[in-house]
Amino acid sequence: MRQDIYRRRFLGHSSIAAAAAALPSRLLEAAPVRTDSDLQSLSAVAAITAMRNGEIKAEDYAQSLLGRAQALAALNAFRVLDREMVLEAARGADKYRAKGRPLGALHGLPIPVKDSVNTKALPTSNGTRALERFMAPEDAEVLQRLFAQGAILMGKTNLHELSYGWTSNNEIFGPVRNPYSLAHIPGGSSGGSGAAVAARMAPLAVAEDTLGSIRVPASMCGLAGLRPSYGRYPDEGILPISDNKFDQVGPVARSVADLVLFDSAITGDVSPVDATSLKGMRIGVSPEYFLSGLDPDMERVTSEALRRLSAAGATLVWAEIPDVARSMMAVVITINVYETQSAMASFLKAYQAGITFEEMVHEAGEGTRGVLNAFALPPNKPSRELYESMLRQRQEIKAAIGGYFAAQQITALAFPPVMIAPPKIGEDIEVTIRGEKVPLYVTMARNTALGSCASMASLILPAGMSAQGLPIGMEFSAPSGNDRELLALGLSLEKALGPIPAPNI
Repeated sequence: MRQDIYRRRFLGHSSIAAAAAALPSRLLEAAPVRTDSDLQSLSAVAAITAMRNGEIKAEDYAQSLLGRAQALAALNAFRVLDREMVLEAARGADKYRAKGRPLGALHGLPIPVKDSVNTKALPTSNGTRALERFMAPEDAEVLQRLFAQGAILMGKTNLHELSYGWTSNNEIFGPVRNPYSLAHIPGGSSGGSGAAVAARMAPLAVAEDTLGSIRVPASMCGLAGLRPSYGRYPDEGILPISDNKFDQVGPVARSVADLVLFDSAITGDVSPVDATSLKGMRIGVSPEYFLSGLDPDMERVTSEALRRLSAAGATLVWAEIPDVARSMMAVVITINVYETQSAMASFLKAYQAGITFEEMVHEAGEGTRGVLNAFALPPNKPSRELYESMLRQRQEIKAAIGGYFAAQQITALAFPPVMIAPPKIGEDIEVTIRGEKVPLYVTMARNTALGSCASMASLILPAGMSAQGLPIGMEFSAPSGNDRELLALGLSLEKALGPIPAPNI
């Protein structure tokens, strides 16, 4: 009966390079490139294609993106941006092409990188004062793979301090601002990467997600984002929060085709990714858990998004997730806060940061230091018994979700990743939904916990706009290992949901 109520409520109203080159022609932008606006609006696939074909020079493309980043410096998307380093690398890409040498799948593409991902050419601060000048001995493995395919390090993007939050309101380096409204957050912790791509400073950026840190900024900046199945992309050289359980690097972009390109460059998987028809596709909806308590804008956009999927031929399967899965937010948060100290301390030692965990926390911003002391450090750190109980519950949840997908015969589960549209900068503790005060962490973590807890492949797509003109996204989660199938489905979901306007900045 309750599922019927929700159904009426939400539906009743109005080679890698060769693989990249083989993407369907409809995914490529064929319009002539004449202005900076043209260059900045290109997708990664289109920009690389144009550079490979000699239609534009890598140096000219980099110059345009750098100009855009400089003009929009007020967004505070970048923490470090070395203009001459980028231009030198772009000139090198042009010379390489001029010599007729084989070009990588990412030839000449400047990529912003979240400042929690180690780079040997630029410092990796992790958004905290104690590591502001930390120079990693080598690039993170994920970047080594991107650079091997011809990508260029554009700069390091600002983030929530130590990736320990969802707002990117960084006390040390200043808040990242949403390109759709400078008074609002872009989401986090990968807020700088999200803001940079949404603002057309680059078409593709590297982000990282422990409990929503790709998915929240993708949703709040109107982007496509992929938190891949856990372990699909290498996480060596990235400051962890957990001990090999939840932290996962991934991309944000403005199109699913660019996510496919990124996935191919990292994994070497060159299998074709063609759009999967939505006709008859079974997509799960768990209304009581994922759709309850949403603010009015989220409810309206989610309702419309589900109607569009249904109109495109998808079969919406209204079925609640297993009861055991309802503890997933508590499970992920408890495990994370229990493991934070040891995971970060081990990283600092392994990469010769020259500082201890305790020294790093001492120099952290008041808000981050307060959160760590309140939840992750003695005497407030969870007990060993509670931690081990949560580890067992996590395995039960993973098994139950697998059984849920099989029993319902669904390909993906659809829901809004967060419960609210982007709040204003400074609303870091709680927000108001329908007159009720709700802790901010609940609005950010309740729904994103599924992908993290069950190690799922999770895709974010823009779904609509709030009454204030701020982006709202939808999450589509599939069983671990189904990343390419989810991306193929995403090509059709993207079309069914339709585009949203670019920010007017």
